[in-house]
Amino acid sequence: MINGILVVDKDKGMTSADVVYHLRKALHIRKIGHAGTLDPDVTGVLPIAIGQATKLIELMHTQNKKYVGTAILGYATDSYDISGKVLKSQKLTDPIAKEEIEQQMKKFVGQIEQVPPIYSAVRVNGKHLYEYAREGIEVDRPKRQVQIFAYDTMSEPVFDSKTGFQEFDFQIECSKGTYVRSLVNDLGTRLGVPAVMKTLRRTASSGFTIDQAVKLDQIIAHPDEVTNFIQPIDAFFKDYETCDLTSGQWLKVKNGNSIPLKTNAKKVALRYNNSVKAIYQKDDAVYRPDLMLLQNE
Repeated sequence: MINGILVVDKDKGMTSADVVYHLRKALHIRKIGHAGTLDPDVTGVLPIAIGQATKLIELMHTQNKKYVGTAILGYATDSYDISGKVLKSQKLTDPIAKEEIEQQMKKFVGQIEQVPPIYSAVRVNGKHLYEYAREGIEVDRPKRQVQIFAYDTMSEPVFDSKTGFQEFDFQIECSKGTYVRSLVNDLGTRLGVPAVMKTLRRTASSGFTIDQAVKLDQIIAHPDEVTNFIQPIDAFFKDYETCDLTSGQWLKVKNGNSIPLKTNAKKVALRYNNSVKAIYQKDDAVYRPDLMLLQNE
């Protein structure tokens, strides 16, 4: 039995569901799911929860994400990335200074209101936005509140005087639900030129980084080696306060009983036999079950 998180470095052209399908087939495991969907054209960190770790998926979704990517100034598409239909093209006669780009980027840092791209999986009246887009139906897209923690350039922008386009690399840290494509499009609006996202790669999600990731092909080719790449469930709770249970406390926790603890933390990871067995939440003078992981070894 495998209980843990497999950090996959997703390749371009695959959906997140495709990755789960191939892993389920290769590993012969049914209890498996992904946290934090990646668009087919986006590469990078896709955390896969296996066994008891599937109970963490909702928590994993809440963690911040980090990305690196490339933007193009000079044209815009309906999907906000280069796979879409070109809606507007405006060749630049002069390059836009890096300082001006960064100045406009800073205006997105903080809590902002964002409109998702029409080609996205957001649902309106039971249908995905991309379904309306493919049918040519106009629909009001729901605005959402997201948090941008950092939005910066990574290098000096490159201006091509022949095409009139300018490219620059960027990095971003953001909350769940953020559409980076929309940020690139909206940055162009602030700069007064059309903009589109060329590439995007997720470098961190759910507390895991690209350095911990493995390619799907490697797992499919050598499924018996998957345990070498599994991150333990406990790794997800590395920032939680922990408490090692006595045998008496463990007996109560196994039965889902509340227990007193010598701490004031809102949530505590309870460990027994060197493994996190439950997350308890403070309720007045005692702690009560919030998430049970009794089979975690």
